[in-house]
Amino acid sequence: MQTGDIRPDQPSAANAVADDLADMILTRMTPGASLPSEAELAERYAVSRLTVREAVKLLAGRGLVELARGRRAMVREPDGAAFADFLLSVLHNDSKGLFDLVEVRLSLEVQAATLAAKRASRAGLAAIENALHGMRDAEAATDPQAEERFHNFDVGFHEAVALASGNRILGYLFEAMAGPLRNGIQISRQGHANRGHTLADTIAHHQRILDAIRAGNARNAAEAMRLHLKDTERDIGNALSNMGTASPPRRSSR
Repeated sequence: MQTGDIRPDQPSAANAVADDLADMILTRMTPGASLPSEAELAERYAVSRLTVREAVKLLAGRGLVELARGRRAMVREPDGAAFADFLLSVLHNDSKGLFDLVEVRLSLEVQAATLAAKRASRAGLAAIENALHGMRDAEAATDPQAEERFHNFDVGFHEAVALASGNRILGYLFEAMAGPLRNGIQISRQGHANRGHTLADTIAHHQRILDAIRAGNARNAAEAMRLHLKDTERDIGNALSNMGTASPPRRSSR
């Protein structure tokens, strides 16, 4: 790339350098590797060090590199932080985002349960079981932090199912959804209680999912997860209705 190649209608030099470096990071570098020095990059792209510095900051903002004083930028291990921030913003600004999240979960988690029933290792099953045990212990506890622990173990259960699927992309996506999911669970729990249900009912839903996965029954695992998430959708609708928030738009039956 030469600075003369960047026309006024093209992205800024820093953006152009950042895009090229991002492609290099994603296709030819591994986590923990260091980028070339500012001087090397400035020479390679025929731009100033200031432009390189700005480009690297853009990469850091995209979660691709980690910056630390006194050393070169380092390629980060992929995580879902940027996507998680986007989801949290959507949920904060639009209650419909909660229903959108459930629809995404129906697509991803039903498939995760299906794959987990076919592929789960002993360690994967143990992780799901441990999360469910944690939910039971929290449900029986009476201390002020018990409900928060219940929420965390609930999220942990779904994360363990995603990881047990053996699909790394599903695991990555669920990692990104964990924070927004925790917020959604807290709201759905209000609707759950309004509808006369208890934490024990929630545990029973999760037990059916675990039983099907443990038995290797992919169809039952998928159906148990689907029913659980549809119930969650009804809980969210109830909670938002009681808060005076508009209901989700009607879905087409097609």
